Amino acid sequence: MAVTASARTTRPPTVTSRTGAAAVTATLVLLVTALAIVDITQGTAAVGAPEVWKALTGRADPADASVVIASRLPRMTAGLLVGLALGMAGAALQAVSRNVLASPDTLAVNAGSYLALGVAAVTGVSLPLLASSGIAFVGGLAAAGIVLGLSSLGAGTVRLVLAGSALTLGLTAVTEGLLLLFPRETEGLYRWNQGSIAQTGFDGVLQMAPLGAVGLLGFLLVARRIDALALGDDAARGLGVPVRTTRVTVVVLAALLSTAAVTLAGPIGFVGLCAPALVRPLARRFRAFTRTRASIPVAGLVGAALVLGSDVLLRALVPADVAVAVPTGVVTSLVGAVFLIVMATRVRDGAGAAAPDRLHIRSRAVFLTTTAVLAAALVGVTIAAVLMGDSKLLLGDVVNWAQGRSGRAVTFVLDTRVPRVLAALLAGAALALAGTLVQAVTRNPLAEPGTLGVSGGAGLGAVLLVTTVPLAGPWSVAGAAFAGAAASSVLVFGLAARGGFQQNRLVLVGFGVATGASALISLLIILTDPFNATKALTWLSGSTYGRTFPDVVPLAIVLAVGLLVAVLRRTELDLVSLDEDTPRLLGLPLARGRLGFLALSVLLSGTAVAAAGTIGFVGLVAPHAARALVGRPHARVVPVAVLLGATLVCTADLVGRTVIAPAQLGAGLMTAVIGTPYFLYLLVRSRR
Repeated sequence: MAVTASARTTRPPTVTSRTGAAAVTATLVLLVTALAIVDITQGTAAVGAPEVWKALTGRADPADASVVIASRLPRMTAGLLVGLALGMAGAALQAVSRNVLASPDTLAVNAGSYLALGVAAVTGVSLPLLASSGIAFVGGLAAAGIVLGLSSLGAGTVRLVLAGSALTLGLTAVTEGLLLLFPRETEGLYRWNQGSIAQTGFDGVLQMAPLGAVGLLGFLLVARRIDALALGDDAARGLGVPVRTTRVTVVVLAALLSTAAVTLAGPIGFVGLCAPALVRPLARRFRAFTRTRASIPVAGLVGAALVLGSDVLLRALVPADVAVAVPTGVVTSLVGAVFLIVMATRVRDGAGAAAPDRLHIRSRAVFLTTTAVLAAALVGVTIAAVLMGDSKLLLGDVVNWAQGRSGRAVTFVLDTRVPRVLAALLAGAALALAGTLVQAVTRNPLAEPGTLGVSGGAGLGAVLLVTTVPLAGPWSVAGAAFAGAAASSVLVFGLAARGGFQQNRLVLVGFGVATGASALISLLIILTDPFNATKALTWLSGSTYGRTFPDVVPLAIVLAVGLLVAVLRRTELDLVSLDEDTPRLLGLPLARGRLGFLALSVLLSGTAVAAAGTIGFVGLVAPHAARALVGRPHARVVPVAVLLGATLVCTADLVGRTVIAPAQLGAGLMTAVIGTPYFLYLLVRSRR
């Protein structure tokens, strides 16, 4: 499953003169300076360019001078420092790994730092900024080490992004769980995670600036070794370069820079990915930029221009009182998502089709026994989910409630609890069926609605309706979710169709769409009605809280239709999942069948998201486990996967609302914690 960057076919002649490189560098410095000046003049206070000039020359009103000195200048300096640090870190990581998609975001450095700070926060100990930076450094470095270990340093572009993105989802889910479990101790941590360069004074900037200087100095000291690594490991060893030591040193320095930026401003997404990519064309034009000593500082300048440019653009397009609430990280994530999609369509996937799962021939008795055991487990979990919660009930209470003879308290509890259980069961079953169909059609074992961005698109469509029409009904929310899922799926499958759905580019594009949808959701909530944020975010976390019987009716209908289609066309599913030639030789309309199954999976995902929010990894885990238990025929895989999906989500919902009752954790958080290790296991196994 190795994926490499596009082969270079033709190159423009490289300019050897240093004059051109110097001119480009000077232009970048002027651009950053201009953006910094404009950034200082923007803000909520009525302090324009004349007042800023007076404040800088000591002739301003004390109130205006206070705004400039205590807020505007620290914000601009923080944006400059963060951009420089992330740009340099991304360039160094890409150079040492020879991977055009390596960056602090794709290596899960930000998520590792977020979790480390969350763990430190729950202890209740107040730490100074430098100590917090040290903790964030340890967490970020550990996450980067895991991702690089899983993806094989120096090879596998898409594998690195998949491992980093999956680990990010898992670590973020754990951290959000800590936020819910310890709301007082972690107060302010969620806002920090949105990524904002706003500062109150220079204290943070002055403490983080030396770390940036140390990182830059370290890169310059090992610059020649990094250049040697570009020739290949064997050639570098021939030149006397200690390959492993150099890589470890560079990764540590990059983690140091990244965590310094994260500690100061929170995660500012994708700057470390975009800045080196923008420098790369310059390196083809000017030979000086092919050397690390020049390319890394220039990437830092580009990173600073990206951060300051995003802040300036945001405040220019959005009213100042609203723009102050929009984190800079949301804007850079949106830009980075588009960039990631473009990069995914341009990288060349050099691997063949994914290796099929090992063929297991199971007897009919094994299938029947497995189905019976899973059905019994599902019944047991369902009964437990109905009886357990913040109020414990007995089976007799449920019987009385069903006959309309229960008391007021029991009636109230079951009227609210039973729809939640139904929503979890049906959503799990629908997501499992959708994952089964997608994996069969794309023949991609890593594909599922969440990783393909379909769930993210559904969430965006539903949140758009929830935030703009607060009284929207369940059918309209389901329709909006389906529209969002359809739009995102058209984008993802349309771009991936150029590769014949055979490669992991499909998943990479999906991750980009999911990231963009997440950024748009955050932006939408902030810009439309902040008072609906809690409702929308609770729903997005995969919570079944507040679900009613009308909410689950659309999902029940769609799931029934989906199961019927899957059962009737199980043989076609088996043939489509084999290869491209077999269905055609048997006269099956492959394109029409593939489109129909994909449309059905989108419909299932959209209605599941509308009923229970965004729940990830169920569509990935359930089909894999089903194939391992009963073999590959879809006549067996479909019922077993559906039972597994329903059991998994219902169990996650039960645990999430009982373990820490009366507080609750969304089922989406629980499934992410469970699904992330399994996804990483699949990556490791596919490497063999």
